[in-house]
Amino acid sequence: MIKNFLKEFCTPELSGKKIGLFRVLTAIFGGLILSYLGMTLLAFLIPWEIKEAAVISIMFNTFAWASAATWIALAYTKLEALLRFLVPTLIFSFALFMLY
Repeated sequence: MIKNFLKEFCTPELSGKKIGLFRVLTAIFGGLILSYLGMTLLAFLIPWEIKEAAVISIMFNTFAWASAATWIALAYTKLEALLRFLVPTLIFSFALFMLY
């Protein structure tokens, strides 16, 4: 059962015309989470006042969200899309945990 699930997750879709509901949802919500974590990390790393860094982060958040969502959506398989969301999320979360 797990082998079949993993095999289905690792195989690319037959038609390149359909992006798939899983990849769409992963791209939307994964891109949102990645952009917020990335912009929060950016606000911590910029050596300015927190108000100024927050304004810069808010301004670039939509661009970061669109970029991350596109990057996730263009994954070749479902597993790759999931990993494109999980790995940066874990890295950003760990970096924020260490800075806080």
